[in-house]
Amino acid sequence: LNKGADGARADDTTRLKVTVASWLMQLTPSPSPVIHGQDKLGRGLNNDATGRLICPVDYDWNDLVVRQHIRDYHPDYRVTAYSWPAFLYKDEQYDPQNPTDGLFKGKLLLKTFKYIFTSPTSAETEDQEELSPDNISTQGHPKQRRTSGERRTRCNVAALLNMKSVQPRSIAYTAVQLRFALSSTGSWRVIDDEFNNQEFYDNIVDFLELPMTPDASKEVDDLLLWWNRCVIMRL
Repeated sequence: LNKGADGARADDTTRLKVTVASWLMQLTPSPSPVIHGQDKLGRGLNNDATGRLICPVDYDWNDLVVRQHIRDYHPDYRVTAYSWPAFLYKDEQYDPQNPTDGLFKGKLLLKTFKYIFTSPTSAETEDQEELSPDNISTQGHPKQRRTSGERRTRCNVAALLNMKSVQPRSIAYTAVQLRFALSSTGSWRVIDDEFNNQEFYDNIVDFLELPMTPDASKEVDDLLLWWNRCVIMRL
């Protein structure tokens, strides 16, 4: 994660610090305390809005006792890279009976991916759900009106990145960047309290690139198809 494009990573980190704060402040009701774009001290587990998103799905953030245990670093409520944070799930909803249902379909995760890898403009599109057959033309592209300028900007960014499909490692990179943007840590570090960003990245890559069973492999294939429909087919 730290090899190669450190400059690009730092640029993404800086821009997302401000942008993610802006997205969260558009929520209704607005987060309290206010999430400031340039100051991360009000984020992380001590803010209900960001805490809910980075809370491990193994814990019930809505339980006030559990929430306080997490904030107090209770040994039974550790926040590590070995439990998926809620923002990875669609609508932040986790089903313990079906733990992969909605995994890596979080709206904020998808929005952050678009912001990094396609363009900030594409991240602002409202409809980020899986495309239905009625919304796909005979050429396989979504029926969505765009201005010529918007279309040209998106295509140019995608061309510069040579992005032909969404890859597991780009999803993992996005998840790390978003998790850091939601945290209260001011400057980039691999280990944030007990949360190891490198391990988080590696765990996502392993999950997506090394499925353990044929059924798991099929789920990953379907997931990546969903990502490509949401991102690549909309460029």
